[in-house]
Amino acid sequence: MGVGHYENFPVASRLSPPALRPAIVAIYRFARTADDLADEGDAAPGARLADLAAYRAELDAALAGGAVDGRWSAIHTPLARSVRAYALPVTLLHDLLDAFEQDVRNPSYPDRTALLDYCRRSANPIGRLLLHLYGIDDAAALRRSDAICSALQLVNFWQDLGRDGPRGRCYVPEADRLAYGVPAADLRHGRDSAAAHALVAALCAWARGLMLEGAALVHRIPGRAGWELRLVVQGGLRVLARIARMDHATLAHRPALGAADLAPILWQALRMRRSGA
Repeated sequence: MGVGHYENFPVASRLSPPALRPAIVAIYRFARTADDLADEGDAAPGARLADLAAYRAELDAALAGGAVDGRWSAIHTPLARSVRAYALPVTLLHDLLDAFEQDVRNPSYPDRTALLDYCRRSANPIGRLLLHLYGIDDAAALRRSDAICSALQLVNFWQDLGRDGPRGRCYVPEADRLAYGVPAADLRHGRDSAAAHALVAALCAWARGLMLEGAALVHRIPGRAGWELRLVVQGGLRVLARIARMDHATLAHRPALGAADLAPILWQALRMRRSGA
């Protein structure tokens, strides 16, 4: 389970309405390809930013209705068709690209507000685009979608804490790190400690609170897709439970879900009520 490549979002599975699957696939492929440009392989930061700029220019050309015959025409041509067919908000696509460029620049995050601003552009646009396809755009639904998407992004961060540090990535807000007395070098080098466990516990509680804040959205999504969202929410909560069972030691070990987790996730999805998860 990882949010970085959007595996946690409904991606044209059998639970998605057939009429919407081409648009969902187009959104997914756009986001995943851009994410890979920012994060995969061994290209230098300058080359990654140049590729993302070219990717953005090709997107703009496709959206303008011109012929696209570039490196990513197979991505942008169907996406442009979906944008026109469903009047998808183009600003959300650009928000995603802004976030991927930010990842390449690899800034630090002084506090939770700064990290949530990153999530606003890296994760939340996907949920909002999917809601738009379902014709759901009221403020309460958008707020809950943002909470779920940001929570999933945070779950991925705390799950991958021991992997991100050695790669030079750190999403732990500085204010939280300092509050728990965890040296920055410990996060960079995966040095586990009781202080790190307490830090991760606090960060996971934050993610869980956001997930529960948004969970009622599952009752607004029609049909089978609403059930898929239940599985997404419960999958995120299951990862948090797994982290708790390992005493929040994600600097030392990365938790992962397996086949044995499917039945509990399904059971919890079935038990979801309008009052919570």
